[in-house]
Amino acid sequence: MKRVGQVEHAQWLYRAASRELGSIQRERANRPSPSHRDSGEGSAMTAGLSNLTRLATMTEAEDSPLYVTALAKGLSVLTAFGPSRPAMNLLELADATGLNKSTIQRSVFTLEALGYLARDGGSKRYRLTVKSLEMGTGYLQTAELVERANPFIQQLNRQTGESCNLLEPWETDMVYVARFTSHKEMPIHVPIGQRLPMYCTAAGRAYLSALPKEAASAYIERSKRTAFTAHTVTDPDALMALLQRAHTDGFSLITEEIYVGDIAVGACIVNADGQPLAAINISVPFSRWRPEQVLSDLAPQLVNTARAISSAAKGLKPAGTIKQQT
Repeated sequence: MKRVGQVEHAQWLYRAASRELGSIQRERANRPSPSHRDSGEGSAMTAGLSNLTRLATMTEAEDSPLYVTALAKGLSVLTAFGPSRPAMNLLELADATGLNKSTIQRSVFTLEALGYLARDGGSKRYRLTVKSLEMGTGYLQTAELVERANPFIQQLNRQTGESCNLLEPWETDMVYVARFTSHKEMPIHVPIGQRLPMYCTAAGRAYLSALPKEAASAYIERSKRTAFTAHTVTDPDALMALLQRAHTDGFSLITEEIYVGDIAVGACIVNADGQPLAAINISVPFSRWRPEQVLSDLAPQLVNTARAISSAAKGLKPAGTIKQQT
């Protein structure tokens, strides 16, 4: 794979990069008005809204005789663990899940018997076991998009020497599903399965920029829009303007909006119908890069890779699309 495409394409990207760089320092102060992107792509609208309607569909499913409440409660126990709660006792699990202590006790007993939970040493706290990885690795081993994208992302990683990632949407977040790390020092470690908000990440904004305005706006409105750093853009109007710029340029750049010292550029992957499937990004530290360097050097390579993956994935449908009841 060549480093950059044709001269004309590189020149166009550099002009887009210059516009992007010039806007970084102004975006928070100016608070631009929302974009008025055409929303005629029905298939892209369906793909975007299917993610948002998932929660409503899940709520409706609870009333179905096919819904297994005990299974749902057990899964909620497994998903309660995380970096801020690596080990919990029964009372802490009840607080984290909203389930009563009796239900927690039965769920924990079952999950421990099945090997998904284990006691944390001699304490009354429980931790996830390595067996719990089976569910996540099962997805990674069978996800067609991951399989098709990996060779291209690996090549991008070799070309740039920087960390290159594939992220898929889930609700209002982007989830890391493939990651090729840099051999250079990286101050930030992001594991596979990590979820980050769409509104303040390069991959998330790239994904949202491929949606019609109404769908993108719905994602932003549903997001909590926390200011993770002093540079995080949280205003809905400003975010919509940034999405319009990303839609025009073909990529999105963020600087220190979620991690201090981090620069990231993202581009969307779409299928033959123009439906966004996922996004790829390159993340680099300020210690080695400046925004103008990222835009002139990394952005063109990222966009070319996103186009190649989109071509390879043109027959795929967005993951997690909810089927309509007949």
